[in-house]
Amino acid sequence: MKRNNIIQGIFVALLALMIVSCDAIVDEQFLENSTTVEGVELVATQNSANGNTIELSMNTPGVTGYWNYNLGVALTNRVEIVYPIPGTSTFTFVGTLGAEFFEKTIDVTVDVLDTPLEQDWYDLVSDNTSAGKTWVFDGTGGDNGLWWFMSDPGNPWGVWWNAGGTCCPPGDANGSMTFNLDGAANYIYDDGNGNVTNASFVLDTENQQLHFNGASILGYDADRVNPNGVYNIVELSEDKMVLFTPTNGGGTGWTWVLVPAE
Repeated sequence: MKRNNIIQGIFVALLALMIVSCDAIVDEQFLENSTTVEGVELVATQNSANGNTIELSMNTPGVTGYWNYNLGVALTNRVEIVYPIPGTSTFTFVGTLGAEFFEKTIDVTVDVLDTPLEQDWYDLVSDNTSAGKTWVFDGTGGDNGLWWFMSDPGNPWGVWWNAGGTCCPPGDANGSMTFNLDGAANYIYDDGNGNVTNASFVLDTENQQLHFNGASILGYDADRVNPNGVYNIVELSEDKMVLFTPTNGGGTGWTWVLVPAE
């Protein structure tokens, strides 16, 4: 009995020592802001002609974050971009002051597109970027052509069901999609039945994707389209555009084949 009391006492003492030791190791750290939002310096640098090559910089020490330049993001404090849209655009820096996150914007005016864009831009919207370009399906219902079809999730040309070319074209088969850069990345969806929606788009040339914001891709069907409005670019040339989603929310892929409107 006496031995048990001794062991119990030793155990309690060791436990107390462990608790004290753990408390000593804990170093409570409090994050503090290194500056204010007003103190964050954002700078946009262009040439004297206000050209479309723009360097965006966040110059405040102790602040980290990333740039959202509307057509993509740059995970850095400083980035150089070739911007395709004339006019005044707003760019956003998203970062942390230390203890809190913040967003701050800067307006930049592009007067001239003096740096050529990547070819994908011209193929999508034409050389006249402000006027833009209109795309339609490369076929009509029942023509047995491949222009709107269910496909293998791993192969955009692996046809599982040729819906458009056989029995079941979409309700907007006679519609169109127009893309232009008239002050913004504008997307105009016309369902061919008298309904027109003005929206926007993002052309991600690096990842070869086309994002639709605010309106559907042509060939709308809730069971066919990508739920996030993001499509892989299989082919994009002056005369043809092939888009593909490996998942339409229903376990299959789907492929779109489009050509410029005449």
